[in-house]
Amino acid sequence: QVQLVESGGGLVQAGGSLRLSCAASGSIFSINAVGWYRQAPGKQRELVAVITRGGSTVYADSVKGRFTISRDNAGNTVYLQMNSLKPEDTAVYYCWCSEDSWGQGTQVTVSS
Repeated sequence: QVQLVESGGGLVQAGGSLRLSCAASGSIFSINAVGWYRQAPGKQRELVAVITRGGSTVYADSVKGRFTISRDNAGNTVYLQMNSLKPEDTAVYYCWCSEDSWGQGTQVTVSS
C-alpha cells in the first residue's frame, strides 16, 4: 500500500500563501489519482483538489482560482499551492490517493 506523508502546514494571515507537500512511498504516476481533502472542526471531510494520472485536475468551487495542485517530474510528490487564504480555509488537510491511502494530515490555520 502507498504511504503518504504531508508537510507544509502552519499558521498564516488571511491573504497569505502556503504550499503543502505530499510525499508518496512510490511513484504517483502509477496511481490513478492523488489529491487533497480537508476537514474543519465539526464539519465533514471534503474534497479540495485532485490530479489524475493523465494530469487532469479537479477543484472544489470554494478554492478555484486560489489553489493549484501539481506534481513533481520525479513522480513522488504532489503539491497544493494555496494563495489568497481565507479564515474559512482553516482545517486539517489530508493527502489521499485512489488506492485508498491517506496521510496523517497537516494543520492549516488562517487568522483574520
